[in-house]
Amino acid sequence: MSMDRRSGCPINLSLEVFGDRWSLIILRDMIFGGRRHFREMLNGSMEGIASNILADRLKRLMELGMLTKADDPSHKQKAIYSLTEMAITLVPILAHLGAWGRVWLPVSDELSIRAELLEKGGQPMWDKFMDELRHEHLGMPLDTMSGPSVRATLQAAYEAVVASKALAASTAA
Repeated sequence: MSMDRRSGCPINLSLEVFGDRWSLIILRDMIFGGRRHFREMLNGSMEGIASNILADRLKRLMELGMLTKADDPSHKQKAIYSLTEMAITLVPILAHLGAWGRVWLPVSDELSIRAELLEKGGQPMWDKFMDELRHEHLGMPLDTMSGPSVRATLQAAYEAVVASKALAASTAA
């Protein structure tokens, strides 16, 4: 894809690749939410992405080499999107963005618990997660799994915070 680049600055070039919010939201949902189909991304995004924006960003992310698209073997009418190595290596960057957001922005407990765990887990957790994503999206072999997957660990922590808040709300009522 030929892009008109304003400069050769690595930060500028990176922002030209994934600087609009929707591209990062799609990548977040694929990485952390395991979403691989158009409908899952459309209906699963709490930010409410419009279908035309989703289609445009998926196309753009494929042109940039961040995603691939293939026919879903389990459903003839569906396509399945996969992260490329280029997108998988965003895990530490997304972890840092989440950590920064937790410090400086009015985040909710339930939506920031995953960022907190990723921050505390550091590079070892990020490496494990990227290996799991390589297995899931690129079909690479996975070294022996020790314990639950990173995504399962993050999801369980999210569900625990949601349950705790629900319990606190019901006892306060």
